[in-house]
Amino acid sequence: MNGGPVDRFPRAHDLRERMDDPACDPERLAATFAQFGLLNDLLSGWRAAWRTVLRPHARAAAEASGRATLLDVGCGGGDLARRLARWAADDGVPLQVTALDRDPRALAFARTRPTPTGVTYVGDGPGEDVGDLRAAGRRFDLVVSNHVLHHLAEADLAPFLAATDALAARAVLHDDLIRTPFALPAFAVFSLPFRGSFVRVDGMRSIRRAWRPPELAPHLPPGAHVRRRGAFRLRVLRETEAP
Repeated sequence: MNGGPVDRFPRAHDLRERMDDPACDPERLAATFAQFGLLNDLLSGWRAAWRTVLRPHARAAAEASGRATLLDVGCGGGDLARRLARWAADDGVPLQVTALDRDPRALAFARTRPTPTGVTYVGDGPGEDVGDLRAAGRRFDLVVSNHVLHHLAEADLAPFLAATDALAARAVLHDDLIRTPFALPAFAVFSLPFRGSFVRVDGMRSIRRAWRPPELAPHLPPGAHVRRRGAFRLRVLRETEAP
């Protein structure tokens, strides 16, 4: 008997990205972090997310307490954290950004970049993991992540989503790739100019590791929803307080 539809593009959960290897080439890794800024600017849509989702909450939080706070989980080279701080400054919204990554190589790179006032990099010290922050009772108005979910094993999804949800007072937003075979040839062509880094090979591996909305849905905390965003991306969003 037929046991159900066969997934012709199953998740490659055992595949690992080159940049996650502690012994990977440091120059190519640095180039990868440097190129992420342009890559995210072109593909991720965070400018629109700031305007439509994050900015209203940040403005309301700043009006209530004088300053909004945001946690960027898995910040990598810090390009999103820096962009959010600059957009907030341009819009006149006082915002303190905490950019967290557990990879000291990512933080070392981030700290070499010109960084706006209000951005702090953490994660290489004790008590600076998501679980530690939650256990310490820390709260941020906003919590975001970019391209983090596809790194997680299925068993880690619910704990991670629950922890980040608990840290967010107003809204939590996770943005990531969606797994589709059509994304592979599209990214293969798009990524041709990105030389001397892991962007191309890791981007292909990321697509193969990515989740689909129905796969994420059972792991979401109460009040959160996951939606497809365009042809190649998905978004997990939970908003508690109306801005």
